[in-house]
Amino acid sequence: MSGPRTIIVGPTDAGKSSLGKILLNYAVRAGWVPTAVDLDVGQGSITVPGCIAATPVEALIDVEEGLPTEVPLVYFYGHQNPTENPELYKFLVERVADVLSRRANVDVQAAGVVINTMGWIEGLGYELLLHSIDTLKADVVLVVGQERLYNQLRNHLRARPEVTVVRLHSSGGVVTRTPQVRKSARTRRVKEYFYGVRGDLSPHSQTVSFEELRIFRIGGGPRAPSSALPLGATSVADPLRVTAVTGVTVELQNSLVAVSHANTPDQLLSVSVAGFLYISNVDILQRTLTYLAPCPGPLPGKYLLTGNLKAFFE
Repeated sequence: MSGPRTIIVGPTDAGKSSLGKILLNYAVRAGWVPTAVDLDVGQGSITVPGCIAATPVEALIDVEEGLPTEVPLVYFYGHQNPTENPELYKFLVERVADVLSRRANVDVQAAGVVINTMGWIEGLGYELLLHSIDTLKADVVLVVGQERLYNQLRNHLRARPEVTVVRLHSSGGVVTRTPQVRKSARTRRVKEYFYGVRGDLSPHSQTVSFEELRIFRIGGGPRAPSSALPLGATSVADPLRVTAVTGVTVELQNSLVAVSHANTPDQLLSVSVAGFLYISNVDILQRTLTYLAPCPGPLPGKYLLTGNLKAFFE
């Protein structure tokens, strides 16, 4: 028996994440351990923003604590908007789907999946949404708060009778947030990762030479030399290219970087991350970085990933 694979879609601030938590709690109350999947890189309900993540939900979701983070599967996208690198976004969605498929036993499959999505539903956003529905094999699509999106998806998925598209009204308590409020929420999520929701954690600050760290970013490098391309074609940036950050730069300051489980740079694309560091200071002259870690001790991996995700807090 396979449980429902429910994906919740709709515009920004329609109440998608709240609905997802309600459905997950219903499943837990019924004795199941459903899987929560978060594709909203702009906010992040499982871990920090800028990630695509999944986690089993074994207990009722606490209003303050949010989704459980004991054993999450996390891939670092590194940006708050899929427009930065849509090919990487799709690649990571495919990675999560593949890992969940291989891990799923009979009980996990029967418990079902609840998938939260971003609020970008126009143009490329709609294409990424369709990709997520197909890749994660969603069979229930809940459309919150927009009739036009409901009609689009119903027409697009008409040839797939195994997929049910349902329209839901937005909750009466939904409040539209300004860009500044959303930015503040992202910073708060990052701060909660290090200090805890109630401020009861004690993160560890450490200063190291730049040479002690190996930092990489994904995307931006050349895809292929012009000589290797067809006549008349031009080389473009490779969205999945892994490139080492070779010099100390102030751009790293206030950046959130991920500590990868990868054993080699070649694995950085396909391997999940162990956790995150916050680079609080960059000293160009001394060639040192000061980072904040959730706890003292050696890092769980020697390769770090960076994007353009920033946070500003003391």
